[in-house]
Formats: sequence, C-alpha cells, structure tokens
Amino acid sequence: MTSTTASSRSSRVGATTLLTIVVLALAWFVGFASRLFAIVRFESIIHEFDPWFNYRATHHMVQHGFYKFLNWFDERAWYPLGRIVGGTVYPGLMVTSGLIHWILDSLNFHVHIREVCVFLAPTFSGLTAIATYLLTKELWSPGAGLFAACFIAITPGYTSRSVAGSYDNEGIAIFALQFTYYLWVKSLKTGSIMWASLCALSYFYMVSAWGGYVFIINLIPLHALALIIMGRYSSRLFVSYTSFYCLATILSMQVPFVGFQPVRTSEHMPAFGVFGLLQIVALMHYARNRITRQQFMTLFVGGLTILGGLAVVVYFALVWGGYVAPFSGRFYSLWDTGYAKIHIPIIASVSEHQPTTWVSFFFDLHITAAVFPVGLWYCIKKVNDERVFIILYAVSAVYFAGVMVRLMLTLTPAVCVLAGIGFSYTFEKYLKDDETRDRASSTGSNKDEKLYDKAAKNVKSRSLQSSADGEDTTVSSNVRTIIAIILVIFLLMFVVHATYVTSNAYSHPSVVLQSSTSNGDRIIMDDFREAYHWLRENTADDARIMSWWDYGYQIAGMANRTTLVDNNTWNNSHIALVGKAMSSNESAAYEIMTELDVDYILVIFGGVIGYSGDDINKFLWMVRIAQGEHPKDIREENYFTASGEYSTGAGASETMLNCLMYKMSYYRFGETRVGYNQAGGFDRTRGYVIGKKDITLEYIEEAYTTENWLVRIYKRKELPNKPTVKETTIPIKGKKVSQGKNKKGVIRPAATATKA
Repeated sequence: MTSTTASSRSSRVGATTLLTIVVLALAWFVGFASRLFAIVRFESIIHEFDPWFNYRATHHMVQHGFYKFLNWFDERAWYPLGRIVGGTVYPGLMVTSGLIHWILDSLNFHVHIREVCVFLAPTFSGLTAIATYLLTKELWSPGAGLFAACFIAITPGYTSRSVAGSYDNEGIAIFALQFTYYLWVKSLKTGSIMWASLCALSYFYMVSAWGGYVFIINLIPLHALALIIMGRYSSRLFVSYTSFYCLATILSMQVPFVGFQPVRTSEHMPAFGVFGLLQIVALMHYARNRITRQQFMTLFVGGLTILGGLAVVVYFALVWGGYVAPFSGRFYSLWDTGYAKIHIPIIASVSEHQPTTWVSFFFDLHITAAVFPVGLWYCIKKVNDERVFIILYAVSAVYFAGVMVRLMLTLTPAVCVLAGIGFSYTFEKYLKDDETRDRASSTGSNKDEKLYDKAAKNVKSRSLQSSADGEDTTVSSNVRTIIAIILVIFLLMFVVHATYVTSNAYSHPSVVLQSSTSNGDRIIMDDFREAYHWLRENTADDARIMSWWDYGYQIAGMANRTTLVDNNTWNNSHIALVGKAMSSNESAAYEIMTELDVDYILVIFGGVIGYSGDDINKFLWMVRIAQGEHPKDIREENYFTASGEYSTGAGASETMLNCLMYKMSYYRFGETRVGYNQAGGFDRTRGYVIGKKDITLEYIEEAYTTENWLVRIYKRKELPNKPTVKETTIPIKGKKVSQGKNKKGVIRPAATATKA
C-alpha cells in the first residue's frame, strides 16, 4: 500500500514537472513569436533612437575587443567635445550580445552582429517569463507562477520595450530585475549566504545593464526596514541583507559608469542606512537576553535616538562638504511632477517622462490592471516575510508608473505576479471538484475520530479559521462553472488585446513609416534612411551635422557623420546652444553655426504627410532649453501669438516667422499644395495655412529634401571673411583734383564757410 502511494505520488510529481516545463516552453515561444511582427512586415532593422547607439557600440566592441571598447573615444559625437564611451555607458547590453555572437561563431553559426542585436530582446523575454515564474512560485505557488509567466510573456507593458529590433537596455534589464528579486526572496527564506551571493551577482548584471538598478537597491532595503518595523526581524534577514549589501556594493563599483556612486550619492544612502540599522537591531537582539528589560529599553531608545541623529548630522555634513552628492534633479522630478519643467526642461521634453494617463494603464495591462489588486489583497491577507516584499514593490511601482510613462515598465512585472496570484487562487477556490472536497473532509473526519474529545474542538477551530479566511465552501457547482467561464473569457480577451497592441502599436520602427491608401494598399515612407543615405554618400567624411538631439544617434549610426548633440543629453549647455541656433534669426544662427564648424543642418518636417513628431511640434522645448542657458537672448513668450498661443499660422509673431527653424521647415512650402482644394502652404500636421510663404534664405541653402518632405537638409554657406562693398554705394564728400596724368588723385575735404 505504501509503495503504491509513493508510486502514484511520484508519477503525479513527474506529470506536474512535465506540464510546468511545457507551459514555460510555450510561454517562451509565444512571447518570442509575438515580438516578430516588425520583422515580418518590414525587415530586420534596429528601431527607435537609443538602440542605434547601442548597436554602433556593440559593433565597435565586436570588431576591436572589450578593452578597446572601454577606452573608445568617439570623436563623431558631441563635436567638438567628443565622448568617452566606456565611462558613459552601461556595458551589459553590449557584452551580452558580444558573448552570444562569440558563442554562435564558436559553434560555426556565423551571423552578423546586427541580427544578434535585433533578436536579443525577444529571446530574453522567455528568460523573463521563467524568472517571473520562479519569483511567483516562491511568493505563492507553482500554479500562480505559471499564470504570471504567461502574463509577462505577452503583456504590452513589457512587449513595448522588447520587440525585435528594440535593442535597448530594458530588453535584458527586466530579466535581471525579476531574477534578482527571486534570488533575494530565496535568500530571505533560507537565510543562506549562497543565495545572497547569487543575488548580489544578479544585481551586478543588472547594474551593468540599466540605470534602473537604483530601484532595486532602494526596494530591497525598504523591504528589510519594513520587516524590522513590523517586528519580523530574524537571523535570516540579517544574513541575507548584510551579505547581499556588501557584495552588491563592491561588485557594482566595478562598472566604470557607476564607479563610486554607491558610496558617494544620496540615492544609495538609504541602503547604507538600513545596513547600519540592521547591525544595531542585531546587537539589541543579542543583548536583550543578557540585560534587564529596563536596561534594554533605555539602551534601545537612547542608543537608537543618538545614533539616528548622529547619522543624519553626518549625512548632511558630507553633503555640505561635497563628499556625498545631493539628490539629483531626476530624483526630485519623481516626487514633484512640475519640477523638471521648471528646472530641467530637457527631462520634461521627453515624451516618456510625461505623467501616465488612465488609458495607458488599461492599454498596457488590460485585465491584469483590474485583477492585480485582488492578488495584492490575498498577499496582505496571508502576509509573511516574502509577501511583504511584493506588497511594497506593487505600491511603490504603481506610484512611480503614475508619475512617468516610462516607469510603466517597472510596474508591469509586479502586476503580472499579483494577477497570476489572483487568478490562481480564484481558480483553486472555484474549480476544486466536489470529490476532492469530500475526500479531504472524510480524511479530516477520520483524523478527528482518533482524537475523541478533541475532535469537536478541532472541527470548530477549522470552521472559525475557514470563516476568518473568507472561504466559502457552500458555493454551488453552477456558480463555480459560471465564474470559471467568465475568468477564461477574460484571459482570452487579454490574449487578443495583447496581440493587437503588440502588432499595431509597438511593432513599427520609427525610421520607417507606414500609411495606407483609401483602398487599403500599404505605403512605406522611408524618408529617414533616404536622408541618412544621402548624407553618407554626398558629404565629406568629416562633415558636421547640426540637428536636434533626438536624431544624433541615428545620424551617427546610419550616416556615419559627426553630430553636435545626441540622445545622451549629458551636456545641457551644448544642447541649449543648438536650441539657441534653431530659435534665433538667420544671421545670429549663422554666427553660432560658424563657431561650431557646422556644415549641414537637418530638420524633420511633417507638414506634408501629417507627421506629428516633427521639429515644429518640438520647437517650444528647444526655446525653453535655450532660454535656461541664454535668458537674455531667448524668451519663450516672444514665440507666442498676441493671444498667447503657440502657432505658425497667420497670427504667428515676427520672432517665430524669422527664426531659423521656421525658415528651414517651411522654405518653398508655400508653393506646394498638399491636397485637393487646399490652399498653398497648408500644414497638414497643424491644420492651417502657414503665416509666411515667401521665405528667402541668405546664410544657408537647401541641399536635399526627401520624397515626402519629412527630412530636410541644408548647407551652411561659406561667406567671405570681408564683405565686398560696391563702389557706388560709398558716400564720398569732396572733390577729386587731378595732379598729373600718371599721378594718383587725392580727395580734399569740402570747403566750409567761416565767419570773419
């Protein structure tokens, strides 16, 4: 009988393991396949802006080696300053791609590094699903883990940053994030130095991959602090946190871009503070059994107060002395949504840094946005040490995602975990068949018969516990069936929504635009690559291109030409100077361009095809950034109409009509007609006729305009050092007197009458 039971249990475990592997493999495959829409519809190409620099850096590393990559000085960026790439980049993404490329080459699978970069994020989406399964399994159950893995494999909130061609840091960072959290929970549950060390190693990979590692190094200390406050301190917490913090700090400082930031910036100080607090609490626990209660309370309250006050004083002294950097502007912008617009307009100018709308939550999370509070409530209801972590994670991520659209990416994993817990627990409750319930109840009654007088007490205690937990055992089978069907419908709706959003919203490369005719035929507008190809083929190798910083990485990556500013945005003054040139009149802009040795100017104009992401719509941010550095020359109010509106139409101000950006965008546009019965110069993006059609250029000349007028390139004229002045225009007073045939004449002053 015992052998039969063991055999059935073994077969049941084997079937469960096989089912788990199959579900995770399918989640990986579906997640990978759903991210290939851009490849199928267009081609294997790098998307967006930042990925072009990442690809260019990876290509350089593969060609020249890792150490030369770390010491690479990129002279094509930030002219005339240049950029030291190794010390200003998170190298984890490049190293990961380079390692995969090396392994494939070693196995005689010779592929171009570009293909590795294109397919890296979809590949890592499967690893993210597995890491999410492991984390949710530790927090709740294997069933909840499978739900969470399936959710994160296709959820739009994560897919938006991991489609094929989106070669950005977040593509691998979310895997590192989830895996680090899993290892932290594992180390906390076991109190093992080994798991804490592995957690530190995973954190090191996260630090090398993405600047969002700061979220980890603040969330884990917050979890430890919450456990201390809740009275849940244990030796497991002490061993896991101290081991993790020491190793993680040392390892993170090995990344050149991070350096000594973990010990010299305010964003890392909370982790150090919790580390110190944990030593004090451990000391108190050690002393509690060795001194009287009164002595303990005196020592605890007094010592904690003195040490806490001393720590605050030391911190402010270090900040005042310059040894510890104060909190950055990006940190303040997370707590005050208007801070960046006033103090750091370059941060506020990025669309990803805008507050999140309610529609975005549903768009990126769908049904999981409504179900994850259920999972959160279950974790609160059955709280333990590790579930405190997911509670803190969810609450903090919800706040930060509401402040900034980009941080929706950090909320999505928490939502998937809690939604998985919510669905799993609900299905376990309503899909458990009656035979299982009867078998469990009969087993329980047999045990109670052996307890004689204690049986009634046990039955009563179980019923009280069941009612306290909110378990309803009287739900009919019909109600359970209806609930199960509704939940399955919700899940199917989630799959349809996720596939639709991935296909239509997140699978379009920014360098290739798509439109359709009235009969449904697809039109591909390849103006970006057309313009970059023209720059590469028709300009000198050392030509310097001035554009707004959004396009710097693409120009360097595709055109291989020198740019003044790019998406790194490390030098606000340099960007402000470019913004000043764009905002000034032609003559003032020419002086700036001459000082910066500019050869060509590139602008994006969407007035012909209705492209809303053009430079005219971004122009106010150029003005604001320039005003921050040059308030005497650039004033934002000068670019508004008399009624205080931003317009390029009939009511536009003279400052707007004469600025360089306006002239470059609308040069020769007044002669064009973009539609039937449309007046000349009608701007499709703005929806009105421009205010000035007869635009003439004096200091620059048109060099190239793409087929759909989306990209316009101008060349700076080489004016003579000394302007030539016609002789007839020189006013000369006096009379020329001839003094001989071969002698030069002299000019005598005009005679003036004098009083005797």
